[in-house]
Amino acid sequence: MRSIANQPEFGVAVFSFLLHFVWEYLQAPTYAGMADLPHWEGVKLCTSATFGDVGFALTAFWATSALARSRYWLVAPRPLHMLVYMVVGITLTVGFEFHYTQISMRWTYSDLMPLVPPFGTGLSPLLQWLVIPPLVLWFTARQLPNRSAPLSQ
Repeated sequence: MRSIANQPEFGVAVFSFLLHFVWEYLQAPTYAGMADLPHWEGVKLCTSATFGDVGFALTAFWATSALARSRYWLVAPRPLHMLVYMVVGITLTVGFEFHYTQISMRWTYSDLMPLVPPFGTGLSPLLQWLVIPPLVLWFTARQLPNRSAPLSQ
């Protein structure tokens, strides 16, 4: 029986958290009011956003796993698997960014944030989901103890 730390979801969650956490802090100036928040409030906000990113990554991972019929697809991902993983993550990002910036107004972009049409999504969160997910998969695949796990798992 494999331990939790040896499951692909564990690696996806851990590496997503670590990489997205750093990105959230680096992009903070592109969100209105972040530079003026008290330190602890900024930490809580970035941490909360990071947990959302981890949820997106796991959702994209599981959607791709269902398509691939294997939780170990990331060991030798096919182009379709990578495409599905990326599209699910980007779709969630664009949808949530639109909801929170245009509908609920939970946050707004600062003047530093370039916007990407057609939904006015910020460039930084979009780049986040183009850069980090492939790195997460790469790190996760390399930490799995048995990289040649059967595809049926």
